[in-house]
Amino acid sequence: MNRTSKKLWVGICFTMTLAFGAGSFVTGPNTTYAASASTADQIISTGSQFMGVPYQFGAQAGNTSSFDCSSFTQYVFGQNGIKLPRSSREQSTVGTFVPRSQLQKGDLVFFYSPIHHVAIYMGDGKLLHTFGKGGVTITNLNSGWWNSHYATARRVL
Repeated sequence: MNRTSKKLWVGICFTMTLAFGAGSFVTGPNTTYAASASTADQIISTGSQFMGVPYQFGAQAGNTSSFDCSSFTQYVFGQNGIKLPRSSREQSTVGTFVPRSQLQKGDLVFFYSPIHHVAIYMGDGKLLHTFGKGGVTITNLNSGWWNSHYATARRVL
């Protein structure tokens, strides 16, 4: 093999190493977060399609003409392949605990003690959930009633 052929062969080997090695970056430790972030955006998008749908305490699971807080989260997550129990109290036991300071999009946020309400964290201090006259809505976690009645959060993604 002459000198030019060796340089060409080394160049090809180096290029192939970079090309195949780059795959380890794609499937490395951040892949789970990237997939979760994408799923979280999908969950928020799905839930946002129901803005204004009326609140009804005890709304039937799977019904999209009205929701209560936990039927809403159960339906929205279910549409994205994540099975949740029916009640907010049961939902507060799945996944892993998340400190309030580490909330991420798609986390479930719970209120009262004992738990009586659940919402989806959207990021930037915003919640997607349903309650009262407005039905499905977006509210600010960090002000007023929601701030003072925060109980815990869980990550299921």
